[in-house]
Amino acid sequence: MIECENLVKTYRNGDVETTAVKGMSFHIEAGEFVAIMGPSGSGKSTLMHILGCLDTPTSGTYLLDHHDVSKLSDDELADIRRWKIGFVFQSFNLLPRATVLRNVMLPLVYARVPHQERRARAEQALTAAGLDADRWDHLSNQLSGGEQQRVAIARALVNKPNIIFADEPTGNLDTKTGEVVLDAFRELNEKEHHTIILITHELNVAEHANRIIHVQDGGILEDIRNHRAQAAHARHEL
Repeated sequence: MIECENLVKTYRNGDVETTAVKGMSFHIEAGEFVAIMGPSGSGKSTLMHILGCLDTPTSGTYLLDHHDVSKLSDDELADIRRWKIGFVFQSFNLLPRATVLRNVMLPLVYARVPHQERRARAEQALTAAGLDADRWDHLSNQLSGGEQQRVAIARALVNKPNIIFADEPTGNLDTKTGEVVLDAFRELNEKEHHTIILITHELNVAEHANRIIHVQDGGILEDIRNHRAQAAHARHEL
């Protein structure tokens, strides 16, 4: 699904150049649950912006579903972000005085989905995200942090994307609530077969994924299969 070869991203500010991504190469298959982990300034956020078609590399190749992203028009990139990619952010980014259902239906409005389909698809996404139906007509600012993040996950799901990017999704949550949200991502990966790419600076968060790409100083420090997460899941299935 994702093929990156020698990705480089350099920013210029006057005469000063800063290279945030320095020749990264890796592949991510459909249906993987991958954590991209690194400290602040490691290049992980820049990498997410490239993979999420929010930015383009300075050099190197990024193929998404065998399409060279650098050769796509702005309209084609917008279509990819609308239909193939879902984003979940640390700050939720919900409309505070809109109901849960309205928040989740909003991307469908921009996508010009017929009105009669919007509620059904929003309800399906909320069910997949694990939010109880008795909360759907509440305003988003009446929900707990964990519930708001589940609404954000549902909003990311509503256009049925192939890939979900979760950028520090537990950053505003307490440890227990964060675990619940991370379990929701695992269920989406295992039951709904979504490709999940989790961006984090915390090892205990990254360890929920089945694969960890550890980045530092703009390069890949290690790319490992997380046998601990796989073993924990196997025990849970028993």
